[in-house]
Amino acid sequence: MKKVDKIGQSGPFFKLDKRRRKAVKLLFEDELSDEEIAKAVQRRRSTLDNWKHDELFRAAQQQYNHLVVKKDFESKALRRLVKLLDARSEMVQLQAANSILKLSGMLSDNSTPELDQAKIRKANADARVAEARAKAMEDNGQDMETLLDKMLDTITKEDKKDES
Repeated sequence: MKKVDKIGQSGPFFKLDKRRRKAVKLLFEDELSDEEIAKAVQRRRSTLDNWKHDELFRAAQQQYNHLVVKKDFESKALRRLVKLLDARSEMVQLQAANSILKLSGMLSDNSTPELDQAKIRKANADARVAEARAKAMEDNGQDMETLLDKMLDTITKEDKKDES
């Protein structure tokens, strides 16, 4: 478990000193130039550049961005998505539903209900094909085994030709 301080704040942003935290906030606001930000935190521009390349500082920027977006916009965005579930367009409804499911972790970016159904159908079809092959081998016995041996011999010969 992560170490948490007295007021429940943890992570890279809270590990930074006061000046670096202020620089992270000013960079997020994107209203000042790097020169002005350096001046606001009473450091040189080169120092700010060094901070911007530091792993902890970059992780702090990501954490701060996440915290601000989560605090200020997440609930509003979610409320809007819920309203879009009742939109006139079925496409808008579907996209809102997908977004909500993705946010909840119930749906990944490369997964949709349609894709999941297609995967299930494919798996079922593959199982039926395998059963049919097994039955055909069982029914035809030696004939099927001979056919498979011929196919394997042909593949082996083609592989040898490719190697030459």
